[in-house]
Amino acid sequence: MDFHNELKKLSIELSSEESKKFELYYDYLIEINQVMNLTAITEKDQVYRKHFLDSLQIVHALKYLPQNISLCDVGSGAGFPSIPLAIINPKVEVTIIDALNKRIGFLTELIQKLNLKNVSAFHTRAEDYVKLVGPKYDLVTARAVAKLNVLAELCLPLTKLGGIFVAMKGAAGTMEMKEAEHAIKVLGGEVVDVLHLTLPDELEERQIIIIKKIKETPKQYPRNFNKIKEKPL
Repeated sequence: MDFHNELKKLSIELSSEESKKFELYYDYLIEINQVMNLTAITEKDQVYRKHFLDSLQIVHALKYLPQNISLCDVGSGAGFPSIPLAIINPKVEVTIIDALNKRIGFLTELIQKLNLKNVSAFHTRAEDYVKLVGPKYDLVTARAVAKLNVLAELCLPLTKLGGIFVAMKGAAGTMEMKEAEHAIKVLGGEVVDVLHLTLPDELEERQIIIIKKIKETPKQYPRNFNKIKEKPL
């Protein structure tokens, strides 16, 4: 796969400095992955395709938002999709939250190594973090974290009115969306688009589910995570 050519299809032109940052990202990910379980995908072409390029497919959703946006990435893991997006657009103010402190340690080091001035990473749970900041983000993202009916309760309360929550899913996204219809409505969201995509040389479908915040989320949400998980809306 030619990473640069694939990005051109997304109207992304990498500078030499941005290309170098992706190289550093890959090298550091593989280095730390030897001592910490960050990804099962380690071959370079696969990382570029299944992590970097897949993360940047989210630019399709940004037509719903102005350019200078605030983004919160919930359960970012090894930094997807937020770090690739931050590399290509330094005007996006990125906040990463993750419940595992080891991953936040990795991300903090990565942010420093890549000299990303527009990214902050915090060790916290989404349902706790929203109590501190409220619905403040233009864009909230989640990639392969939980089922959509659970994610909606974690992410929509962080999304400002008129902003969007983007869930990055595989082929099961359609079924999850049906299960989450009630939750999305109760939490103030509305599905405005579903993008069906495939990565180069792959057959498995990717889905980007775009949910707009059209009403304020009722104050009782999000609930404690155990309640969310045991009894999704």
